[in-house]
Order: sequence, then C-alpha cells, then structure tokens
Amino acid sequence: NHEPDPSINKYNVILMYLTVLATVVVLLVASYQAPAVHSRPALAYHIPLDPSGQLELSWNISYPTQEVYLELKVKELHHGVLLGMSDQGEPTNADLVLLWDDGHKSYFGDAWSDNEGRVMLDTQQDYELLETHQSTEGFFLLFKRPFSTCDPHDYIIEEGTVHIIYAMLERPILSLHELNISHLQPGIQRVLLLRPDAPSPALPRDVRTLEVLAPDVIIPTQETTYWCHIYQLPPNMPKNHIVMYESVITPGNEAIVHHIEVFECSPQMDTVPQYSGSCDSKMKPRKLNYCRHVLAAWALGAEPFYYPADAGLPLGGEGSSRFLRLEVHYHNPLLISGRRDSSGIRLWYTPSLRRFDAGIMELGLVYTPVMAIPPRQRSFQLTGYCTAKCTQTALPVGGVHIFASQLHTHLAGLGVRTVLVRGGREVDVVQEDKHFSTHYQGDALVTKCTYNTEDRNKATVGGFGIMEEMCVNYVHYYPRTQLELCKSHVDTDYLQKYFSLINRFQGRESCSCPGTTVEEQFSLLSWDGFSGEVLNSLYLTSPISMHCNQSTAELFPGEWEKQEIPVVTAELQRAPYPCELSGRASSQNDNPTEVRSSGSV
Repeated sequence: NHEPDPSINKYNVILMYLTVLATVVVLLVASYQAPAVHSRPALAYHIPLDPSGQLELSWNISYPTQEVYLELKVKELHHGVLLGMSDQGEPTNADLVLLWDDGHKSYFGDAWSDNEGRVMLDTQQDYELLETHQSTEGFFLLFKRPFSTCDPHDYIIEEGTVHIIYAMLERPILSLHELNISHLQPGIQRVLLLRPDAPSPALPRDVRTLEVLAPDVIIPTQETTYWCHIYQLPPNMPKNHIVMYESVITPGNEAIVHHIEVFECSPQMDTVPQYSGSCDSKMKPRKLNYCRHVLAAWALGAEPFYYPADAGLPLGGEGSSRFLRLEVHYHNPLLISGRRDSSGIRLWYTPSLRRFDAGIMELGLVYTPVMAIPPRQRSFQLTGYCTAKCTQTALPVGGVHIFASQLHTHLAGLGVRTVLVRGGREVDVVQEDKHFSTHYQGDALVTKCTYNTEDRNKATVGGFGIMEEMCVNYVHYYPRTQLELCKSHVDTDYLQKYFSLINRFQGRESCSCPGTTVEEQFSLLSWDGFSGEVLNSLYLTSPISMHCNQSTAELFPGEWEKQEIPVVTAELQRAPYPCELSGRASSQNDNPTEVRSSGSV
C-alpha cells in the first residue's frame, strides 16, 4: 500500500503567501527550501514523458482519500511547463495544470482548453500545489488532485489508460488568454495512473532469470515500428514456473520503447526460422503467426508483474515450445536516427514448482476479417463473447480464479471492457479501460471494444497487422485448464447475407465467386450511414461462431456454430465519488491561482 503520509498537509503552509490581486487569488511559489526534517509522499511510480528526456512524471495514489500525488521534473525550465489529460490525448477540451511566468513573476494554476485549444483558467482550482524546489537534477513541481472533482472542465482519473499531454513554454506568457495549446504542438504519453493497492509477494530463494532481448537493433527512423525477434530456450529445459517478469530497457530509450510482448510458439512446430526484423515485413516467415501464446506483456510505465504466491506460469518441460517470439513496439515521433536498442523482458523463474500452474486465456474476438469496422466512424463497437456453454464445458466445477488481465487493441482502439455476466446481469467487471479478481463457473464473459476510424477510407478488418484490428483480453488465472482461447465472431452465413443486401441496395450484383475474399467484399462496398448501421445491427443480433479452444488449438467437443449471443439486461454501476456524495466540488478554493517566483524557478 503506497498511501501517502497524511503529514503532507504541512506543505500547505505555502498557502500563507495568498494575496488578492484584482479578482484573482495569488499564491506565492518561492524557491521553496524544504525544512531540514520533513515528510514527503513516497512516489512509487515513474515514467519519462518526452523522447528527449526533458520531462519525467512521478506519482502515487491514496485510495482512502481518492487522490493522486504527482511530481513533474523538468531538467531545464525556461518560462514554464504544461501538463494535461484528455480523452485520447487531444490538445482540445483538455484538463490542464500549468506553471508559467510573465517575465517577472511565476504562476501555478488549474486550467482547461476549449474546442479550439485556447487556454483558460478554471474558476474551480482543484490542483493543490504542495512543493517546488530546484536541484542539480532540475526543477521539481509537486501537487495533488482528487480522482474526480465534479468540475465539468476536469478529467476523471479512472482505471485504465490516461492520455497525458505535455509542453514546454519557451517564452513569457503575459496572459493565458494569448495561449493556445494546439500551437505548442504538445507531446503525448499514455500511462496507467491507478495501480493495484496490494504488496508484491516475495520471490523464492532459488529464483533464476532469463532475458529475452532485442539483438542490438538500430531503431528505424520512423514514428512506429514493431520489431520481431525469435529466441530459443536452452535445449531440454525442464519445467519451471515463471513467478515474476519485468522490462529491461536500454538506457536512453525509456521514452521510445512503448510496449514489449513475449510469445511462446506452437509446440507442434519443430523448427521456427531465426527471424529478426519488422513484424510487418513481407519477408517475415509465416510460421511467426503461430507464435501467439502470451508469456509476458509490458507497456510503458508498468511495474514488474508478480504471480500469486501459490501459482506460476509454466516455462519449459513436456508439451511446451523452446521457441519464443519477442515483439518490441518502438514509438519514435522525433525520428531519432542511429539509436541502438537491446530492450526486452526479464523472466524470473524457479525450478521449485508451486501449487498451481497459472494459465492465460484469450478473450474477445477471433483474428478474422469477418469482424470489420466501417471507415469514418467516430465510435464503433465490436463485442467478443465467451459463452456459458464454453465455460461450463472447459472449466472445473470449482471455477477458476482470475488475478490479472491485460487488454489489447491496435491503432484504432478507443476503449475495452470485459465483464462477467450471470443470468443476463453484469456481476463483476474483470477489467475496463475507457480511454484504451473474481471466481466464475458457467458464466459468460463479454469483451466490448470501441474504435475510431475517422481518418480511414476503407473498412478496417480483423487480423494481426497493425492497420488491422484486435479486441483481446489476456486473462491470467489459476488453476490452469485446457481452455486457452474463448472468442467469437459473427456467423459467416449471416455476413454473406449482409453483403447481398447492401450490394442490392447499392445497385450491384453480389459476387459469389469462390475466390473472392471477405476483405475484397468489404472493399467493394460504398460506405455510407446505411451500410454502417446495418453492419452494426448484424453484429448485435446475428448468431455467432464460438472458438472454445484447447491448448492444442483444437475445439473442445461440441457444436460451436450459430450460437446465440449472451443477453445483458443490466449493467453494473460504479460507486459515487466523494464530491458526488457531498453534493459540491472538492476544491476549497473557488478562484484561479496565480503564483509569484523569487527568481529561482
């Protein structure tokens, strides 16, 4: 539990410098010299914001008070810095906190941007300044804010991805009214601010490590690269349990390495080509598509992943593959050239097997073109199902225990939500990310993904490519069962009826040629409001094909075609925030805050 020390309130003494200037409350931010003996919140989490290494964000969470403590480190501060949050990282309609100067004084304030990017001070000041100080490492700004403020201009901090925007102010700002964040070309970083409030279990004494790393890759001079590398386990490696894994990031590349995954290849393959190159290359061996069993996944800002004390993920031994596929996503918006990288994942494993084998089950949609997203959509939903018939067939009578899950889409994804449904009612949220533990038996698991394709002119089909789409939740659970994949897609016969209907409506004959692919049929459509609405109705009402797969990739015995969609009649409601219970905003100061500097800021 990383709850900050309540004595942090002593930093509110800085509010003694309040003074009235016109109609604005003024807060003096001097070159704050902390007392010799004082208490600060322990900031457990850290993330670099920009690829050049100028900005770093540290934070911690207090769940009892529902507040987040944030500290921004600026290596070289000029005339100020801006930090913000918005739904998808847009500079418009963003919740902002700023430090700026007018050439003489420095100011700190809660602000927001309108739909054109113009910045305005908020009449409800919800960011509370706690401390500033200058050191040889840079300038530090410590402040806090409630998860929710009940202020319509403020972002609600929830579980899942938070899109952080940032910008340096390179000239004095005489008035915030002259500032437009869109003109600053702010950077964007994605982070999970809210983390589980639980201690990490101790590692066993006989723990060993295995590093699956990129082979000194020269990061391509392009914004997005997915790099694939095949790694071989030692020959005849006996069964072990992975009990923890963590990222290994090459120093200097902390803000460029965006996420990393390690997949185990299919045990049925005796050999896998020793490929190392772009995952999107036409030269990539086809066999790499059969290296999809997730062993480890990390994203920027994530902490080490620990397994429960009584479970571990099998590595090596009978029935496993000795081939692993490393996938590293490089995000290089500054187009930095010549940068070398050997990042990857460090697996911590033990030969002392634990009570339970942990498993990873894939939920969501099958990687198939039959699930497509129309172009020019601001928000379009696809839903994948794991039906009660599959869970009853494949899971033990006592059920299984879910202890973690990891959501995944590609570039068009906006949000993902997986819920447990029993008797038509949502009874638990497995995981939700609106901006990108339970027991169950005989229940349905519903994974809903939301996409934005406003910048695309063709349908986005399901598949492995980065410009194709996925809707996936990797669920970590124990005890391990043979159920490795529980996913769905719309019945293909009903999809063909959709093509026939739309083609007739648009005055074309449907092509019944055997060689015509689903992708080609989607590409021939003229997309308009009608064709998009009918496709959405098809996904909501038509029967589905279930993939209730064993670890051998074979279906469990049973009939899995033309299954009925699980009906959800009641959704879970979230608990109210403190400001909603009190019926008022959380801030004690209903005026904007202006700040004076003594010159060291």
